[in-house]
Amino acid sequence: MADTDNTEIVGQASPEAPQQDPALSLEELSMLMQIVDLAVQRGAFRGGEASQVGAVYDKLNAFLGAVAQAQQADAEADGGASEEGEAPAEAPVEGE
Repeated sequence: MADTDNTEIVGQASPEAPQQDPALSLEELSMLMQIVDLAVQRGAFRGGEASQVGAVYDKLNAFLGAVAQAQQADAEADGGASEEGEAPAEAPVEGE
């Protein structure tokens, strides 16, 4: 028998590949909500699963709604400062 260790460590990134944190964009979450809606319309879930699917759908819908409201409030807050006579901050132009 050979004394070689052929054990592979799963989950460790190779030294060449940069490690990335898993993330989902808001567009991807919105698309996921549309997929769930379509699957329900097509009868992809059993009756006993419908309440669980609906609960997740409702949570996702509430999350996306809250994010949209927060983004709108931020946009209004940023836009309100420049409307009151304050000049918006300008980014430095390269070469100046």
